[in-house]
Amino acid sequence: MNILKFGGTSVGSAESLLHVKQIVSERPERMIIVVSALGGITDQLLQAAAQAEKGDTGYQATFENIRNRHISLIETLFEAGEKREALTGRISGLLKQLHALYEGVCTLQVLPGKTKCEIVSFGERMSSLIVTELLDGARLLNALDFIKTTVVDGKTVLDSACTERLVKETFAQFDGKAVVPGFIATSSRTGEITNLGRGGSDYTASIIADSLDADCLEIWTDVDGFMTADPRIIKTSYVIDELSFMEAMELCNFGAKVIYPPSLYPVYAKDIPIHIRNTFNPAAKGTYIRKRESGSGRTVTGISSISNSCILTVSAASMAGIIGVDSRIFSALAKDNISVFLVSQSSSETNISIGVNEEDADRALELLSREFVHEIAEGSMSPVQLHKNLATVAIVGENMKQNAGIAGKLFSVLGRNGISIIACAQGTEERNISFVVEQKYLRKSLNVIHDSFFLSVYQELNLFLCGVGTVGGDLLGQLASQREKLMREHNLKLNIVGICRSNKGIFCRDGIDLADWRTQLEAGAPLTLAKMRDEVIGMNIFNSVFVDCTASADVATLYRDFFEHGISVVAANKVAASSDYANYASLKALARKRGVKFLFETNVGAGLPIINTITALRNSGDKIEKIEAVLSGTLNFIFNTISADIPFSKTVRMAQEQGFSEPDPRIDLSGKDVIRKLVILSREAGYEVNQEDVEANLFIPADFFDCTMEEFWQKLPSLDADFEARRQRLEAEHKCWRFVARMENGHYSVSLREISAGHSFYVLEGSNNIILLTTERYHKHPMLIQGYGAGASVTAAGVFADIMSIANI
Repeated sequence: MNILKFGGTSVGSAESLLHVKQIVSERPERMIIVVSALGGITDQLLQAAAQAEKGDTGYQATFENIRNRHISLIETLFEAGEKREALTGRISGLLKQLHALYEGVCTLQVLPGKTKCEIVSFGERMSSLIVTELLDGARLLNALDFIKTTVVDGKTVLDSACTERLVKETFAQFDGKAVVPGFIATSSRTGEITNLGRGGSDYTASIIADSLDADCLEIWTDVDGFMTADPRIIKTSYVIDELSFMEAMELCNFGAKVIYPPSLYPVYAKDIPIHIRNTFNPAAKGTYIRKRESGSGRTVTGISSISNSCILTVSAASMAGIIGVDSRIFSALAKDNISVFLVSQSSSETNISIGVNEEDADRALELLSREFVHEIAEGSMSPVQLHKNLATVAIVGENMKQNAGIAGKLFSVLGRNGISIIACAQGTEERNISFVVEQKYLRKSLNVIHDSFFLSVYQELNLFLCGVGTVGGDLLGQLASQREKLMREHNLKLNIVGICRSNKGIFCRDGIDLADWRTQLEAGAPLTLAKMRDEVIGMNIFNSVFVDCTASADVATLYRDFFEHGISVVAANKVAASSDYANYASLKALARKRGVKFLFETNVGAGLPIINTITALRNSGDKIEKIEAVLSGTLNFIFNTISADIPFSKTVRMAQEQGFSEPDPRIDLSGKDVIRKLVILSREAGYEVNQEDVEANLFIPADFFDCTMEEFWQKLPSLDADFEARRQRLEAEHKCWRFVARMENGHYSVSLREISAGHSFYVLEGSNNIILLTTERYHKHPMLIQGYGAGASVTAAGVFADIMSIANI
């Protein structure tokens, strides 16, 4: 025999009740159907009672809403006739009793506990009548006759022995379909109406399942089962196929509202499985809860959370070694029925922190302050501290037992995302690690944990792109084209959550559709540097990466703030890495401290793996002794293109038009860009150097750099004759020009050099870059790296590669 329980949403409307009828009609076996009140009715019953207690006649309107809801439901479900009239009469009779109770409460302005219990019982009493009439061949069995409670230490609890005996007697000869109202009960001593507490319909079903040794307890609700996390926060959460009873208890106690926690206890001892099903999607597999020693294949099965948590901290140096402080704390709270859901105590015994719900926090602070008033007054104990606006998160899994490194990984990923842990707790069973964070970090915490412990189908990176020129635009195209492949082959999902340019930006936590990003950006909100920073940090999104495809010094000033908030930076922008050495070093140190990445491979050589190679050599113990490089794709293009037919001035114009140079080509012609690149490489090689330390040998007169752009273009052809004469000489000598950066023995220089035919730099086509690394290991035969060193597509690809390295792919 199976026990089926249908919750408030499952019986809350005519449509949902027809789903219930369909589910039950397809099951020919003997079964017991336990039902809740119509969704929202219990709250309305209590609302009207509270109004009546205050003498507020507004309870009449609330009562009418309750009445109309039930009568309207009957009229929708049943055709006019004797059946509808009879059911309406029975419901009206109950409503008359209910109204009389409200009238009495309003007259006396007193709401005794037993009257309150009787009032809230009407929800299930009416819903069970309707469901019984709706289901063919069903019979109503009143839970008031066999679910019994008693009072222990002032609290109403289940009278287990009496209830089990009565349930067995009631159902001993029953064969068919029975409908039972959940939640409600009567006192085994006085016969007065009581109840099993909010969520008690689950408990009713579990009690009956236990007493009758049912084959399965089915909880029919409005979700497909237990989810790996709250789907309202974690879009990638999914249904857990199977849980152990202990895992389910942990998740329920920490906020998962799928099932009322006490409902697990009666069936747990007999290992009667619980099957969570969706009334509105009966084809879904749902979640099975049963006894088992080991969990699913995953280390962490699910994540649960409690919003609006509060932490109370009792502290004093005098607590160390004193017996009874803990007892006084918990006794004081227990006397006022305040529940503690988390306890964290330092091993030094100087403080203890306890977690309570927000509604109990102020009262708990008052009670503990009163309990320790003398100690606080004499200064032997600090005033009790109350911390609000917090959230508590629990990660749960049977396989966490004896699995080393779970806590370390948890705290590490939270730290890398800029999330501080205020308190934490773990029991010796190692099934649950709970921790407290600021409420504003709840969403981020859940997302990063879900992603890091592979509960998500995909690992996710959330990208903010600043700069949509040639490089940024190409990067967005590459991200769009590779998105599906990365999801399919690497389980990696790249979400573009922000796109900015100098004066506009668009932001979307769920991701921006790249199919029409230009249109969206054009319609985007006005943006300042400060507003962009606030938007990126304020989104507080997990696994965030800021991608800088600008050349802006102002944008580079934001990196420090991003690192402080756990946001990695990928920069095509050279400003930060080539800035004053102290600033460069502090940015690198801060990124390491915060556990985030600061990557700028494309600062030198576009997509060539130059910086990564230098880093790998140094990390393996090698030392970079000398760097010789042709690092300007622009200048290389110019000196490879110059010929008898194409004068120097035209090659400069071609470099600008084809996107090899900066919009102002003098930046390239001055050698400043190469100086910055040499400084970056030398620093990554382990040398402390600034741009001022580099000797720059110009090949264009200085006055060309002090005029306007228009004057520059007018004057440039005047250099053509000299360059052509020198070019002819080089051609005759089988030489060529290369603008070479060099670092050796603490000397740094950039200059236009004449390269002989046998040199590695001689055969260098188009805008290619080349670098020779002489190291302790590669001393006689330097390491050579060569390839495209300029161009939007290869630079964008290099930025893409840095993004992928953050994802460890």
